[in-house]
Amino acid sequence: MSDPVVASVTQPWLTVIGLGEDGLAGLSEASRKALHEAEVIFGGPRHLDLVLAGDRGQPWPVPFSIQPVLAQRGRPVVVLASGDPFWHGAGGSLMGDLDPHEWVSHPVPSCFALAANRLGWKLEEVLCLGLHAAPFAQLLPLLGRGSRAICTLRDGAAAAELARWLVENGQDAARIHVMERLGGPRERLFQATAREWDLPPGGAPVLVAIEATQPGLPQAAGLADSHFVSDGQITKRPIRALTLSALAPRRGELLWDIGGGSGSVSVEWCLAAAGARAITFEPRRERLENIRANAARFGLSHRMAAVQGKAPEVLTGHALPDCVFIGGGGSQALLDQLWQILPPGTRLVANGVTLETETLLMQAHAQWGGHLLKAEIAEAGPLGSMRDWQRARPVIQWSVTR
Repeated sequence: MSDPVVASVTQPWLTVIGLGEDGLAGLSEASRKALHEAEVIFGGPRHLDLVLAGDRGQPWPVPFSIQPVLAQRGRPVVVLASGDPFWHGAGGSLMGDLDPHEWVSHPVPSCFALAANRLGWKLEEVLCLGLHAAPFAQLLPLLGRGSRAICTLRDGAAAAELARWLVENGQDAARIHVMERLGGPRERLFQATAREWDLPPGGAPVLVAIEATQPGLPQAAGLADSHFVSDGQITKRPIRALTLSALAPRRGELLWDIGGGSGSVSVEWCLAAAGARAITFEPRRERLENIRANAARFGLSHRMAAVQGKAPEVLTGHALPDCVFIGGGGSQALLDQLWQILPPGTRLVANGVTLETETLLMQAHAQWGGHLLKAEIAEAGPLGSMRDWQRARPVIQWSVTR
């Protein structure tokens, strides 16, 4: 039987305080006491002004670092954050270097809560995103008819940039609510559709709420090939859907996509599960640009890495995956290497269209087991003044768990 967890009686040296645009007026008695006793107060310039930090105030360094806070360990210190410090705030950045007894947090309503209350939206039904330091493309797979999102923005000028992005990505009729300095005496609210947005930029902090009215991307695997930049080397939509089903993406898993081509399988892998990541290996340099462009289009550059090189040599030095897809360049040497280095439980899926690859995968199936599938697909096409079935090359697919 494990020992019970006993709360520490040690007085925390660090207090993380959530701060609204109403400044000191919106703080609890505990927050005010911590501010009064603090020897050093960290925060952005706006936060420090709101609490009248004076000589005790220390702005965050640029680039951002928590080291100045940790250097004060043992002294009474306050860190200021907007609203809820653990929702896109500084709280989460600090916790990796602190023990539970070292800190206490006093949140106030988050900017997302303030926005939902202002608009009368059920917060549990709203997407909440931090786009102040992330690309708008992260919205692409999320927005669809009837969806609502509340997003933080970098500054006042970003509202117009977001409106243009919505127009360019099929959501020109989306209704936009821009909220500046929400919850304080200088708050301002604006509303317009994306295509009609012509309002001047205002002051930070800025939130935008979006009501989408037009269809978004399909949520099933197998996006249309037209969504991807390619030189023709792409796993076509029907086979990609079959491949994603066999790969079976799960939350937070890492994929090795070997012979990535356009990176379409990696993109859909990352879209399928929260936090899923992919390393796409591709020997041809010019295709790396297509892979990176497709990652950027879907807001996945932070979860997809494109690496030039030929397998198996290029695989050395990378974190081992949870799943492997071989879309091109399969060989006995590659399969032998993977079987040697992959830990038990790793899933592997390989597609092939040539007779040589078919033979390779049939032999692999005989040696290691798994599941062997042959897919033959035909689409209607013109034949003179009439139509016939135009057959694509058959695809053999081998899937196995190491």
